[in-house]
Amino acid sequence: MNINAYIDHTLLSATATERDIIDHCNQAKKHKFYSVCINSCYVPLARQLLKDSKVKISTVVGFPLGANSTESKVFEAKQAINDGADEIDMVMNLGVFKSKNYVEVFKDIKEVKTAIGRIPLKVIIEISELSKNGIVKASEICLDARADFVKTSTGFTKSGATLTAVKIIRKTVRKNCKIKASGGIGDYETARKYTDIGVERIGTFSGVEIASKKLFIQN
Repeated sequence: MNINAYIDHTLLSATATERDIIDHCNQAKKHKFYSVCINSCYVPLARQLLKDSKVKISTVVGFPLGANSTESKVFEAKQAINDGADEIDMVMNLGVFKSKNYVEVFKDIKEVKTAIGRIPLKVIIEISELSKNGIVKASEICLDARADFVKTSTGFTKSGATLTAVKIIRKTVRKNCKIKASGGIGDYETARKYTDIGVERIGTFSGVEIASKKLFIQN
């Protein structure tokens, strides 16, 4: 298994510089990661850097809180695509979800998905803030709204992905939606545990370390 092809090579720091993005994209090309996941202001730069490669560009919407208006999320997503983004990772509105206003959560996701059409949409449900039942309900809403992926975490809360949460998501969505595990995945062994249980994408800042360990194991 080529684990590099599962990796969204992620750099979402507020202090990331243009030089950081250049280095990040070069790493993604070198290791043939699936995509880079970066803040939307750097999408035009990444498009220039990656134009002759197969590495895709993912960017975030409503990040990291998810509390933006739906209208702003739609605008942000459409602008990012116009700038060259290939995939959108949006944050679910946790406050509205915890208010049990599930219809509004559904509409929030559905309007973004409708606006971007066939562009893959990953919805971050922030599992560290949810109970088991909450993870199930959030995953069901993502499925109903036709999201392409349920994503575990932003990486900006108290904890990231867990194998337990991913298994709950998989049992809920079955094969009708993909899963992106993100947050706290920093080594090859951990990444493999997630792919072994059916995760289709790994979000990590540690892609180079994971790729290097993979080569070490193979040799």
